[in-house]
Amino acid sequence: MEFSETAILGNGCFWCTEAIFSRLKGIYSVTSGYAGGKIQNPSYYDVSKGNTGHAEVLKIEFNPKEISYEQLLDVFYHTHDPTSLNKQGADVGTQYRSIILYNSKEQKKTAEQFTKKVQKDFDKPIVTEIVPLDTFYDAESYHQNYYEKNSFQPYCQLVITPKVDTFQKRYKALLKKKT
Repeated sequence: MEFSETAILGNGCFWCTEAIFSRLKGIYSVTSGYAGGKIQNPSYYDVSKGNTGHAEVLKIEFNPKEISYEQLLDVFYHTHDPTSLNKQGADVGTQYRSIILYNSKEQKKTAEQFTKKVQKDFDKPIVTEIVPLDTFYDAESYHQNYYEKNSFQPYCQLVITPKVDTFQKRYKALLKKKT
């Protein structure tokens, strides 16, 4: 990786969000995982109970010369409901909360300013948490690239594919070139 930065974002089910962010230009990798909680090395089973404090998040390694942190935040805010507390669609619980975990003062400042700027796009107040990253834990291997490996599954067809289609229409200029 010539030059990279890391963003940690949680905007609902990581199966859905990974399918979106992995399609953006300038992205080196997208890893599903857990952050923002109070126990070490949580499992999906632990997190899905909703009592570890962790959110399902993505670790996004990106080239800021190709895609900016602000552009990632724009995609983040416009591909989920940041006004919904602990709920995205049918997924309910603190593990599905809207959260930005920053890893520098610059990311914190940018996230706070961008959140104020994008508030005008929503009728209700944004409830996205903006907090420092403590530790990111990789999710189990079967969660990685879930949509790409399971796009034929009913959940993927009914929930993720429509989200990906809507995202691709809105963000054509930010999509990776097809090879």
